[in-house]
Amino acid sequence: MSAPSSTGPADPMARPGPPEDNRRDPGPPPARPEITALPDYSSARAGSVPITIRASSNEAPFGPGALVVDAVTERLRSAHRYPELGAVTLTRAIAEQLGLDPDQVVAADGSLSLLNYLLISHCRPGSTVVHPWRSYEAYPICIRTAHAEPRAAANLPDGSHDLAAMAAAIGPDTAAVILCSPNNPTGAGLSHDAVAAFLAEVPPSVLVVLDQAYVDFVTDPQAVRGLELLPAHPNLVLLRTLSKAYGLAGLRIGHLLAHPQLCRAVRKIVPPFAVSALAETAALAALVDLPHRDRIVTAVIDQRGPVTELLRRHGLPVVPSEANFVWLPLGDRAAEFGARCADAGLGTRVFDGEGVRISLGEPDLPTRLSSIVSGLPEVS
Repeated sequence: MSAPSSTGPADPMARPGPPEDNRRDPGPPPARPEITALPDYSSARAGSVPITIRASSNEAPFGPGALVVDAVTERLRSAHRYPELGAVTLTRAIAEQLGLDPDQVVAADGSLSLLNYLLISHCRPGSTVVHPWRSYEAYPICIRTAHAEPRAAANLPDGSHDLAAMAAAIGPDTAAVILCSPNNPTGAGLSHDAVAAFLAEVPPSVLVVLDQAYVDFVTDPQAVRGLELLPAHPNLVLLRTLSKAYGLAGLRIGHLLAHPQLCRAVRKIVPPFAVSALAETAALAALVDLPHRDRIVTAVIDQRGPVTELLRRHGLPVVPSEANFVWLPLGDRAAEFGARCADAGLGTRVFDGEGVRISLGEPDLPTRLSSIVSGLPEVS
């Protein structure tokens, strides 16, 4: 028998090797360049000792109330069942509490997720979104995720939005404008009259998103009343959350309030079970347990004035706040002060070269801050 020819047909079961120029592993497919270029979401700085007071994430100072704990514990027994589709019961409860129709409310896993869904549903490649700065660091991330371009407008020296500059930044390609009141991280709020005048300048084709994550802590009688503005402005969207005043940050519940047509567009891309069964159960109980919510709000407001006074007395600049945090615009001294806090076991949120945000409400916060700033010169 003759040997098989080396030039005969190839073995159909043989696995060909890769071409010579593809032998090196190229790695996974790259992400979109604008996503790769985004900054990471910041976190609290670690110090030389463990953090014992967490004042970095604007969380509620107390755990959930007994009604929430009991309801969630009971719902856990049926955790093998899917949540309610579209969180319909929660949507109706929120609408009833706020005096709206259920078709004006969308609930999801946090107000930030809802901002993402809203921008994705209304932005096109080449769109621009005007936003304040410094403000919530997630805004530019959400905007670029939606294939749009951020257009930042610098805040005024008092930490509030420069609404005139934001209006001037609106162009033919602008899909949305984001306002944040009280503003995170400066704590400055917008007046009702100022927002009403701003809405009158914005073309009706441009969304105006008013982020009211900290609205429960507002005491200024002149502050913007978003719900009153909704009926006359179909392009207005309000974002709210149960993470702060209701103490449900770990369960992620937020809601969007808007014209029914806008809500329908957002619902089309919200995942079917965006609100977990435990989160919806907790939210329904929290909406009923208003005394617990009031306890959280009172603890924050009662602490806000004394903490502001303490810091100012020791020569530290503090922006008047309407939120559950205070902002120290320390500029180049921000990192040093944040490290001083961390070394004393106090976690804060540091924005290098800009300032430090300190969340309010923890009972031991004033005492710890007093010891931290005791070495700083006092101002008469």
